[in-house]
Amino acid sequence: MKKTVLSFLSSLKLTIALLIIIALASILGTIIPQQYEGGESFRHLSPGLVNAFKSLQLFDMYHSVWFIILMCLLSLNLIVCSVNRFPGSWRLFRKIPSPDRSKPFEDLPPDRVLITKRRRSEVIERVESLLLRRYKKVKRKDTANTISFYGEKGAYSHFGVYIIHLSILIFVSGAMIGSLFGFEAFVNIAEGESTNVVSLRRQKGVRKLDFTVRCDKFSIAYYDNGMPKEYRSNLSFLKNNKAIYQGPLLVNHPVTVNGIRFYQASYGSIPGGQASISIKKGNGEATTIGVKLRDSFYLKEEDARVTISRIEENLMSMGPAVLLNIQSPRGNMRLWVFKDIEEIKEGIPLLFKKVPKFNPGLFKPYYFKLNKIESKYYTGLQLSRDPGASIVAVGSFFIIIGLIIAFFSSHRRLWVRLDEQQGETRITVNATSNRDPVGLRREIEHLLRHLREAVVVG
Repeated sequence: MKKTVLSFLSSLKLTIALLIIIALASILGTIIPQQYEGGESFRHLSPGLVNAFKSLQLFDMYHSVWFIILMCLLSLNLIVCSVNRFPGSWRLFRKIPSPDRSKPFEDLPPDRVLITKRRRSEVIERVESLLLRRYKKVKRKDTANTISFYGEKGAYSHFGVYIIHLSILIFVSGAMIGSLFGFEAFVNIAEGESTNVVSLRRQKGVRKLDFTVRCDKFSIAYYDNGMPKEYRSNLSFLKNNKAIYQGPLLVNHPVTVNGIRFYQASYGSIPGGQASISIKKGNGEATTIGVKLRDSFYLKEEDARVTISRIEENLMSMGPAVLLNIQSPRGNMRLWVFKDIEEIKEGIPLLFKKVPKFNPGLFKPYYFKLNKIESKYYTGLQLSRDPGASIVAVGSFFIIIGLIIAFFSSHRRLWVRLDEQQGETRITVNATSNRDPVGLRREIEHLLRHLREAVVVG
């Protein structure tokens, strides 16, 4: 049973099947938008089909359970394959064949043999010197009638595939770490305000940062046609009330603080927290004041304290309004003050009777009127933290090395035999390689040319 399981896990068929499934899943991930609010782009589909997509986690496929299982299976397959086959590759790497083997010289073509009348000692010296320059490992064996040399290079090429396997495992581990321990979030921060709480995208909910982000200033530049040209946020990142980083954040120029990358994603305007209100007592002249959200002003004659509790840009589709909370000896009172109350009243004649707190003169003898609400910008930030990114970068380095070794190197073994025949020295050359036969043929031709120049002609 154990052998059957190991045989299955080390099967090349399993590797191919997993790679095909992962490739098909990646195609699905390209066709189906990976949205965290899955299904909004598929309103034309039936609710049942959308629910099926959600059940299969196709709207967040790369974080789905089944995709993680596929990657774990591929990792296990690579590990078992590597463990099973590595000892054989190690033996090939360590093995040094005998220089005087006869098999490499069987059935050689005539062009692999050189004949020279030079003295044998001189030929041996020149051949050995040439081989030592071209090969790292050169072994010599002398017998009564022959001198045999063995040289090799590129033995490390047997490990290229294992480096590729290792890089894939590093990739997968980096992706898993990023998926489990990383997060993506967003936050809107009004100009002059700060926060340390962000809204998570994939996991939902909120996350509290261990530092505070403050938007010191937001600015936007426009083209002549009114289109936004550039918008930027001047941000301060504070920890223990001390700035750990301050600087601008621009589109396509993210900022990284404490391992979290911040992107300039959007912007908008909101009621700026300050309202201009006119106050009129009886038939007297109106007085205009500017009050910020949650600030208060006093009506001394009535010993009343008025607080701006809310500022709404478009309350119930009736326009800008502010909520006043009035505390006085008469008790507490809350009333809404609209900017366009006269037009609203004309459209709804019995408005004050139906909704008394919409009456700006409810707190007699005062009459309140909203003049305007100052708007201010907010910056929309996207955040991402991926602790596996550096691991993936290491995997990228290893896969490049592995591919270079696997496809651009080969283990070449060379045999050269010198023997004497009728007063002449015969040099016989042959070589083998685990891949790249064209390169091997060029290697032999190159060696023969140099031997001919050094021994026969020179």
